[in-house]
Amino acid sequence: MPQEDFADLVRRAVRDANVPTLLMVLVQLTGDTRWLADPYRPTRGRGLSENDSGGLPVDVQEEIRHAAADAIIAWHDGRPMAVPEPDESLLTRMLSVAMGEEIPAEYGPMIADDLRTALNAAPALPDVPRPPDGFSAIVIGAGISGMLAAHHLRQAGIACTIIESGERVGGTWWHNRYPGCGVDVPSHLYSFSGVVADWPYYYATRDEIHAYLESVAAEWDIPGCTRFSTRATAARWDEAGRQWSVEIAGPDGTREVLRADILISGVGAFGKPKLPDVPGLDRFAGTWCHTATWPEGLDLAGKRVGVIGNGASAMQVVPAIAGTAEFLTVFQRSAHWVAPFEKFRVPVPDPVRFLLREVPLYRSWYRQRLAWVLNDTLYQALQKDPDWPHQDRSINAINEGHRRFFTRYISAELAGRPDLVEKVTPSYPPFGKRILLDNGWYRTLKRDDVELVTDSIAEITEHGIRLVSGREVELDVIVFATGFDVVRFLSSVELTGRGGRTLGDVWHGDDARAYLGTTVPGFPNLFCLYGPNTQAGHGGSLIFYLECQMRYVLSLLGQMFDAGATVAEVRAEVSDKYNEDVDAAHERMIWTQPGFTTYYRNSRGRVVVANPWRVIDWWQMTKEAVLSDYHLDGPGAGGPR
Repeated sequence: MPQEDFADLVRRAVRDANVPTLLMVLVQLTGDTRWLADPYRPTRGRGLSENDSGGLPVDVQEEIRHAAADAIIAWHDGRPMAVPEPDESLLTRMLSVAMGEEIPAEYGPMIADDLRTALNAAPALPDVPRPPDGFSAIVIGAGISGMLAAHHLRQAGIACTIIESGERVGGTWWHNRYPGCGVDVPSHLYSFSGVVADWPYYYATRDEIHAYLESVAAEWDIPGCTRFSTRATAARWDEAGRQWSVEIAGPDGTREVLRADILISGVGAFGKPKLPDVPGLDRFAGTWCHTATWPEGLDLAGKRVGVIGNGASAMQVVPAIAGTAEFLTVFQRSAHWVAPFEKFRVPVPDPVRFLLREVPLYRSWYRQRLAWVLNDTLYQALQKDPDWPHQDRSINAINEGHRRFFTRYISAELAGRPDLVEKVTPSYPPFGKRILLDNGWYRTLKRDDVELVTDSIAEITEHGIRLVSGREVELDVIVFATGFDVVRFLSSVELTGRGGRTLGDVWHGDDARAYLGTTVPGFPNLFCLYGPNTQAGHGGSLIFYLECQMRYVLSLLGQMFDAGATVAEVRAEVSDKYNEDVDAAHERMIWTQPGFTTYYRNSRGRVVVANPWRVIDWWQMTKEAVLSDYHLDGPGAGGPR
């Protein structure tokens, strides 16, 4: 691109760019640290706000924008970056200024690692020594986890085959197509590290996410190693052959057995829709569906529609179909805390998209700020204070502050409707259930053609839903927005490890435990991505957690190959100790607080979904495998040890 065109685009872009991010760009491009001092220091943003203005006076903003444009244009014209790799002390100081709050020094190494990856100055995952000849892997699932695993395994020289039950890549983003479906994590954070994405909206819709995954899959040649419309039905560890034997069923039902040295689960947790135990569904004369199985071409115009559930999927689908349906009835079992959604369906201005595409430094710092807002800033609000006097409504002083903020927001959004305020205000502490983002939910509930019902459902009848009160709501369509069976990890495949024990038996159905959510004693060379206790309960991007897991797997494989081994199995005492620590950490956190239910907990009340660690803790835990945590086996390892 000619320099004059680039300069013009940059000057247009900085008008809408994030000011705290521009400050970070200025410091690295010019080396001038005066930009980290007053009067340029941004104030702290509120909640999930990106704080685009930095809270600064307009004249100061303009000075920063003008200087940043000059520095970016000079960089594009050939002037080298003054501080290409800030040391960890400077990085934490820079991020502290950008966020308007003190960032602890312990975050320095993680910030440096993330920036190097985002700037493509270092690989996202470790190098792996050459694997033994013929060493291979089978990956179950071609969603985000499976794509990530297959790409990096192949980069390491490991032959890989993906088994995918769907017709295309994308996993949950391929199967879920209900109106309003989208992500509640900023698009630029819900992305693979080091992969540049040109997101049209700050928060992407399902179609935009799937298009992104298709694009990445093409770049990584994922279709070239994937068997689509094929199900993995069972897998068994072969003791003598030191391999996994995987039974698959092709699109025509043909059965086949594949063999590989390692097996990676990328099946995720949101693959099995959950229906409530409500009698009478077989009698319903109308149309019904789960949000995850939305029928193509379903016409709701002029229909009386009932939506059962008010969690994340309901909060997306209800505003999307209100106004199309003749009348919409929402059946709420329990209320959810809801946060303002500042950038819902807000497009990224074209000049800013240009800046994010063409200026890696801006893109990396913009992503770094998003990560901090969504990562560990909430962690202290989730810790129980045993001396806190209001345990019924909050768990500590910070949590009580969140409650006041959210209740004020509810009252403001539902002004004039005290009946709705009473119905939607939760009684339990904020963050006890997953916090949802308001994409028009409260405004939709105020519509004349929408009703929120909080009475319990007794049964489904031929013509609709009968409530416990005796009232019958006549419906033409019932939509179940009731989530997924997330606590039964890997239940779609019967996995048999050493001694003929199945994973289902070891986990007693819904009591899944794994070391770092990744490996299980008795199941050699089995690695679970998005396994138990790996969901970012307090915030952040799932993709970051998965990349940490994959980095750990590659670290283990590399050390295993160096030791002359081909088999690694985590020691039972190591896994047991880790899971004891997980449970102990959860006992100190909100998700074990009595008074509410959450899909994070299993039938025994144990938290099996959410990750209890700070993001920095998870990053450190998974940075490098410790070989002594494993039993090794294989021809070059001298037998089991």
